[in-house]
Amino acid sequence: MAQSLMIIGCGPGGYATAEYAAKQGLRVTVFEKAEAGGTCLNRGCIPTKVYCHAAGLVLDNANASGWGLWPSPSQPGVDFGRLHEHKEAVVAQLRQGVETLMAQPGIELVRGAARLKDDHTVVCNGTDYTADHILIATGSHPVMPRVEGIDNARVVDSTGLLALNTLPKRLVIIGAGVIGMEMASAFSAFGTEVTVVEFLKECLPMADSDLAKRLRRSLEKRGVKFYLQAAAKSVSTEGVSAPDSAALTFTQKGKDFTVEGDIILAATGRGPNTEELGLEAAGIDFDRHGIKVNDCFETSVKGVFAIGDVNGRMQLAHAAEAQGRVVVDAIAGRENHMKMSLVPWAVFTTPELAGTGPTEDVLKATMTGEDRPQVVKSYYRANGKAVTMDATDGLVKVIAAPDGRLLACHILGAHAADLVQEVSALISVGATLRDLDAVIHIHPTLQELL
Repeated sequence: MAQSLMIIGCGPGGYATAEYAAKQGLRVTVFEKAEAGGTCLNRGCIPTKVYCHAAGLVLDNANASGWGLWPSPSQPGVDFGRLHEHKEAVVAQLRQGVETLMAQPGIELVRGAARLKDDHTVVCNGTDYTADHILIATGSHPVMPRVEGIDNARVVDSTGLLALNTLPKRLVIIGAGVIGMEMASAFSAFGTEVTVVEFLKECLPMADSDLAKRLRRSLEKRGVKFYLQAAAKSVSTEGVSAPDSAALTFTQKGKDFTVEGDIILAATGRGPNTEELGLEAAGIDFDRHGIKVNDCFETSVKGVFAIGDVNGRMQLAHAAEAQGRVVVDAIAGRENHMKMSLVPWAVFTTPELAGTGPTEDVLKATMTGEDRPQVVKSYYRANGKAVTMDATDGLVKVIAAPDGRLLACHILGAHAADLVQEVSALISVGATLRDLDAVIHIHPTLQELL
């Protein structure tokens, strides 16, 4: 008889794993208490990227007069209400696709909140369901910073910002991580006055520091105001200069400053969805960072696994999907060791920032003397296709070991998310700089940067 698998959560990790498991002959039951597609599709990656793409269109059109496409310079208008409707339509279309996927043979989708009863039993809607294995893929939620007055009605998290159907004139963002930077890039392109308050000394701390600084400066040229090494202190509506606004007070270099906005976005990270899962009763180890798992993403209880944001390893949809494949292969008795350090990532600002492998800072700190890594660079301004696209703001950085073995790649510029995939694939098979140099790229393309 075929093995069975229960999956709690129908986000990218959950539904992708369900599809893969069903194709491997497992009987799969998926539990979802909200919308199919999870946070990524409904309140995260997908709706955010609609806005990021729209921002790129706005910025391209703003420069169109220089190409002779309009008789005089003009700033294209943004009908934010229609853009919001388009975003919702995109989400609905993809959600329907996930629901169709969950209706294929071998998969049952159960609507409702599920919790563990033991290592083989899940309770949902008052009914006990049993299976050979259980997979927890419940994702994460926005974490609000500990700031006085943060419960103010003018303060929203990423979900709240994406729900707005009117464009704020002024947006204050607490946090310059991925969400903060993507929203700063998009909303500034739409015409919103954007201010970013970040506690650390630079934006995007997980990124190559050189490229992160270049991205920040690019956004500053577009009018985004950054306050770095600044600690958010309080939010208040008292004494504000305009109705329906709020003021954020922050401390920078020992002095207090205040900035006002119609909306204040709290973008200070996400926490694992471990509440009400019955983890304690099932004897599963976890902490505030997530459920503890081994290299096969099995929890402290044999036969129970956890993937994606809920295990705290890496908050990326494609990482969750890859982890799910490892789990299914482990159940089937096949080896599939995921190379977590090589998972590529991207920030969909304009310009984009993407990377795979350790940053230059990390590698130079760990590889010294004769083992010091090689760092080679290529600039967008010297690339023919980039010039034709008027997208010369960018840099490609490839890092290799002394023997030429590829270790990492970090890119700032147009289509960085697409470009970095090539190097990610080459790193995974142990390729060298000479191997990369031997690859023939079409002319003229951005790929020639590699």
